[in-house]
Amino acid sequence: MDLWNKRTLISLAFPAGILLLAAVLLLETGVVPLSSSGIDFYYYAVFLSGILLAWRFHSSRVLFALITLLLAHRALEFFAAGSVGATGPGHIAFEAIAFLLPVNFVILAAVRERGLVLPSIAFNFCLLFVEAVFVAIVCRPGQTTGPGFLHSTFLGQDLFGWTVIPPPALLMFISAFAILLTRFLLYRKPVESRLFWSLAATFLALQAGGLGRSSRAYIGTGGLILVSSIIENSYHLAYHDELTGLPARRAFNEALLGLEEPYAMAVVDIDHFKKFNDTFGHDTGDEVLRMVASRLARVTGGGQAFRVGGEEFSVLFPGKSLTETLPHLELLRTDIETSTFRPRGGIERRVTPRGPDRRNVRRKSIRPRPTPPQSDQLSVTVSIGAAAPTIRTQLVEEVIQSADKALYRAKQSGRNRVEVATAGVRPSRFKGSLA
Repeated sequence: MDLWNKRTLISLAFPAGILLLAAVLLLETGVVPLSSSGIDFYYYAVFLSGILLAWRFHSSRVLFALITLLLAHRALEFFAAGSVGATGPGHIAFEAIAFLLPVNFVILAAVRERGLVLPSIAFNFCLLFVEAVFVAIVCRPGQTTGPGFLHSTFLGQDLFGWTVIPPPALLMFISAFAILLTRFLLYRKPVESRLFWSLAATFLALQAGGLGRSSRAYIGTGGLILVSSIIENSYHLAYHDELTGLPARRAFNEALLGLEEPYAMAVVDIDHFKKFNDTFGHDTGDEVLRMVASRLARVTGGGQAFRVGGEEFSVLFPGKSLTETLPHLELLRTDIETSTFRPRGGIERRVTPRGPDRRNVRRKSIRPRPTPPQSDQLSVTVSIGAAAPTIRTQLVEEVIQSADKALYRAKQSGRNRVEVATAGVRPSRFKGSLA
């Protein structure tokens, strides 16, 4: 799996990394004067709007990440009473909060998004309640030092002279960064990267002392980064197909608006998909769609694949002629034809023959339902219709209709083939030379 590529780095760094970099430049260079009242307004506006947005979009992980960050910072300000100090409740609160925040972020990343349902809410509230009670107990008045595990110097104090964060908390931060980054590379979800960058902003806030103007600005930036995940996730749901991960019809329609000649277009349809769905069940049908989509996502020739509905996909080739795209479409067709997969759930029970119905035993002829193939490996084929602008079909809508007609001819000609909508290219000869 290609974990590190240009697209992954852009997805990781933008916009969360840019937001944090902007905060660092503004706070550390002083290019733009920032008043304390302006930072306070920014701080409270971010958390208020973020909590409302997370509640409105039923994003429990972002909601509780914001609540956790806000409560932790407010608790630190409360117990510190203006100064963290070397001992006392303020210093203990700093140690405890620095240790617990990365733990909470890892838990929120690992918990599956379930919306604002009672079990999810109850678990998160219980976790916050237990942590709040723990911090209140260790930071009670008159207490000078906290539990030993919060300030242990097991690796030697010299290694941590560059930071005010205690070694156990620093170890938790490093572990959390590694876990969150790994989860992002595996799942590529906006929330995973936003938790990573929000935790980075929290680290800078604690490194700045946890109190004061700079720390509050960094905490507010951490909240803003979390809010950006809600916006990006909404965009992702609107423009990407949730099942296959390909860009959806809305993205396809917007891509059509920016097309300029030359370009080519292909319509891809899975052969006998309805029959396959009825035989093996909808879960296996979904696996078929994901398998085909994974092959479409890596189409060569600079093509961009979209799922436009059901078992139908479209591929756009900007800057390519129809002749240039045909080898890539044939390679795509062959790749799908030779790909096999094993259904996860097996064959649905409703399609398995159960013997004759007793109510019909008096009938002379009973034809049992056909048994679906029992092979563990399944495969499918696709039919492809391709078109490009011509003198008679210059509008995008006309090119789409031409591609649809070519797809219909591919279906009528036996399926599992590429047909083109323009004269001068013989698809059958082309297919025979490459298959």
